[in-house]
Amino acid sequence: MLEEKILNDYKEAMKSRDKLKSSALSFLRAELINVAMAKKKKILDDNEVISVIRKQIKQRQDSIEQFKQGSRLDLADKETRELEILKTYLPPELSVEEIKQIIEEVISSTGAAGIQDMGKVMKEASVKIGGRADGKLVSDLVKERLSPPSQPPSTS
Repeated sequence: MLEEKILNDYKEAMKSRDKLKSSALSFLRAELINVAMAKKKKILDDNEVISVIRKQIKQRQDSIEQFKQGSRLDLADKETRELEILKTYLPPELSVEEIKQIIEEVISSTGAAGIQDMGKVMKEASVKIGGRADGKLVSDLVKERLSPPSQPPSTS
């Protein structure tokens, strides 16, 4: 299980005195415990752990932007290195082509005809993609696929 791997890596980082990795994994473990308590569970399944990791990554990306705008490149660099550590726990990302193929399969299986069916397609596609792609990218691709083709302006 992913949660056990994170715990073991945390212990290893503590033993080897890797401050950056132990700090990043400590924050992640704390968040995993909070989520488990909120869901009244003893241990989270891998999809829930991945969801927490993605949330942590998004927070780091936002922090990096803020630090760069505030000219705090030292802090931005630290956040970037922590972000890379967190990314190692995510499953490999799907390519855009693989995502488009899954979207096509979902559209044909659900009979989606237009943008009004976006929620239905997103729900199915999210299950099939299983956290192996950025949600915004999937949403943009579904929207693009379900939107009617734009008409070229007529010249009269």
